[in-house]
Amino acid sequence: MEKFKLGFAPTRRFLFSKEDAYKYKELIKEKMKSFHLGIEIVDLEGINEEGLLYNRAEEQMIIDRFISEKVDAVFFPHCNFGTEDLVAKIAKAVGKPVLIWGPRDEAPLVDGTRLRDTQCGIFATGKVLRRFKVPFTYITNSSVDSRVFERGFKNFIGAANVVKHFKKLRILQISTRPSDFWSVICNEGELLEKFGIQIYPITLDQIKQKTLKIEKAGSEELDKAIKYIKDTLDWSAVKEEDVRRIASLKVAMKQFAEETGSSAIAIQCWSTLQDIIGIMPCLANAILTDEQIPVTCETDIHGAITSIMVQAATFNTLPTFFADITIRHPEHPNGELLYHCGNFPVSLSVEEKPQLNKHFLFEDHAPGTHEGEIKGGEMTIARFDGDNGEYSIFLGKAKGMEGPYTRGSYVWVEVNDWPLWEETLVKGPYIHHSTGIHANVIPVIYEACQYIPGLTPDPVDPTVEEIRAWLRGSDINE
Repeated sequence: MEKFKLGFAPTRRFLFSKEDAYKYKELIKEKMKSFHLGIEIVDLEGINEEGLLYNRAEEQMIIDRFISEKVDAVFFPHCNFGTEDLVAKIAKAVGKPVLIWGPRDEAPLVDGTRLRDTQCGIFATGKVLRRFKVPFTYITNSSVDSRVFERGFKNFIGAANVVKHFKKLRILQISTRPSDFWSVICNEGELLEKFGIQIYPITLDQIKQKTLKIEKAGSEELDKAIKYIKDTLDWSAVKEEDVRRIASLKVAMKQFAEETGSSAIAIQCWSTLQDIIGIMPCLANAILTDEQIPVTCETDIHGAITSIMVQAATFNTLPTFFADITIRHPEHPNGELLYHCGNFPVSLSVEEKPQLNKHFLFEDHAPGTHEGEIKGGEMTIARFDGDNGEYSIFLGKAKGMEGPYTRGSYVWVEVNDWPLWEETLVKGPYIHHSTGIHANVIPVIYEACQYIPGLTPDPVDPTVEEIRAWLRGSDINE
């Protein structure tokens, strides 16, 4: 994965102790490294002896460094009061997500002198950033070792990673939507104009030809895919040639994604595909999603966008799963079934060797579905969607629960208030498709939305006020 680069521009003001400012610059840098996020820090060392932002004559050099290094976000810790106009001008020029914060001040010295006044400087910087119309994130004034700083910093980096992946998003679209699925209609031109999201369409015949070519020629990549299927799934219900073709489809889809620079795929998964190559793509979708190339069913472009956002919110460390929100739990009023035919990542399966099966709905019963229950635990359920020129992202917490067996890939979940969820989903602009991930990424995506003009966060649990209180660290007493 391409490394995340953080511009690090600690700032001071001449009226306050430059020695203390330098000391805190070093403390903050070491603290960031201790979080082990794998980020690359692009600092100001070499621009001046202190590595601090304070000299207006150095403004353009700092801008040039951050732009040439292609930073993904900029952090302006106020090591004392700071130089607010420089922060705002550099933030505006670089055009990436911005974080401001300052370490909490010590008590005044015995003679009444104050060394830093960082909190005061943050107030000033916030105002000037608003004047420059620069969206920014701030962390409550707190100590370097505080949980408030650690939480806020990690959340910001996750949000900036969502923005990074969202703004370079290209989706491989394999054929048109199924004719019966009006719910997945999207406005390709509007997605490009509004968000810069590109869609690269190919036909089912193109995927057929590449699949059959790979199947016939063979390759090391194909052999690895076949071995993975045989080693990790119970494939006794299908034939050897079925496994080879499913693996060939997986390789073909991945090659098309790499050739087109696409980070996600939306595929017309039924019913023409099984007619022309004799298999379902569900397992191929599952394997690719496990490999951080999420694949969504029924050519759901908005679902692919959701999957990239949710995946990026975990810093691309966890796989997503793409599900229908299907039926209410037969006994629990706040229980719901998340299901699809057989596309959930194999790594999430409860069984040691989940079943590779034939499709249980369609008359031809083509092989290729990966069936079974996936693990429960804490999850985020999300859905990017829009209509009539307005876009939002549904966000809600869920946790796994016991429920009856069903065919396909599935998990039963419990939520806080199902009637509220249902009302929000039905009244829109959402549909029955959703993306799940086994983590709470709601504060990350909420924060990311302020850097994506035209996208409104729409959380049902927690509420907006609960998210903002969490981001402030109101639950932490330090």
